[in-house]
Amino acid sequence: MAVVAKTGNEAMAEAMRQINPDVVAAYPITPATEIVMIFAQFVADGLVDTNYIPVESEHSAMSACVGAATTGARVMTGTSSQGLALMYEILPIASGLRLPIIMCDVNRAISAPINIHCDHSDTMAARDFGWIQIFSENAQEAYDNLLQAVRIAEDPRVLLPTMVTTDGFIISHGMERMEMLEDAQVKEYVGEKKPAYSILDLENPKTIGALDFTDYYFEHKMPLVQAMKDSKQVILEVGRDFGNKFGREYGFFEKYKMDDAELVMVALGSTCGTAKVAIDELREQGIKAGLLKIRVFRPFAAEEIAKELAGKKAVAVMDRSDSYNTQGGPVFTEVRSALYGTSNAPKMINYIYGLGGRDINVPQLKSVFTDLSKIDKMPEINYLGVRE
Repeated sequence: MAVVAKTGNEAMAEAMRQINPDVVAAYPITPATEIVMIFAQFVADGLVDTNYIPVESEHSAMSACVGAATTGARVMTGTSSQGLALMYEILPIASGLRLPIIMCDVNRAISAPINIHCDHSDTMAARDFGWIQIFSENAQEAYDNLLQAVRIAEDPRVLLPTMVTTDGFIISHGMERMEMLEDAQVKEYVGEKKPAYSILDLENPKTIGALDFTDYYFEHKMPLVQAMKDSKQVILEVGRDFGNKFGREYGFFEKYKMDDAELVMVALGSTCGTAKVAIDELREQGIKAGLLKIRVFRPFAAEEIAKELAGKKAVAVMDRSDSYNTQGGPVFTEVRSALYGTSNAPKMINYIYGLGGRDINVPQLKSVFTDLSKIDKMPEINYLGVRE
């Protein structure tokens, strides 16, 4: 294991190099361009055996990934924002065909207005396309999550495409200390791809992408539903195994000073690092603050999250995107739904913040906990950091 200084993009590119996928198809878009640019250099230098396919658009990239994955290849890609949006047509095809494609997604605002900085609008818009979604707080987690994503996606109980996300520029271009495994360790950890089928197997022909009307479409969607349910157990198994092998265990979420917390923040992504600093300062003042950092957004660990939040005095759910549904952001509506009907559900409010890369700092996050102490006087939905 080597201690190195890497940006989030470099960390993901290095993980891709060590995974050594069979095929990578991609089209560049800021701030994810660097991931596949660095990886393309690995291909040019002969450091991987990957067939790298430069395409004319992100739609073409995901289409090529789907085609390659049906042959049984291990396939990866990377994108962001409008690029991810251009893939939306193909994302549910990948999941519907049960293709374990791995995507490096750098969270970035969706236009308009045009913006290249971080929020979670792109990823959240894709939340119901049948992809597993894993969020990273920092470069280390981006690296670790990408390695685990291969094991999760390719597990026979799952066989679902998986996206690992980082926050644009904050993680993607921010350099941090991290630990990298040795190439041989990663090769052994991810193992050889064992495809469920291949369209190149002429002795056992398969029909892919068939027309499916009212008679069987519903039934053919149910295996995807079950796979997403089954993935919860696989995610936990893979996270524990990673911890046993390499010392960093992962689950659906991380608890930070939650055991005796009365006022709780629920968040995901890079904001969680800032929140931990705010919580440490509040703890020094005697305020029992805590953080529940959601790592896996799809599948959503509703029962497990509800159990952690039950009995708390007040909860603030942080959303770096808005659903424009007048009912709060996507994380808030999921958490609130998870707590519906529980006897000891806490009072809960929502904060939408950081759209378009708007900075979020320690004083702002501390103010959220101040609001939680007077939650009865607070609106249910709040916009944090907007100039009046």
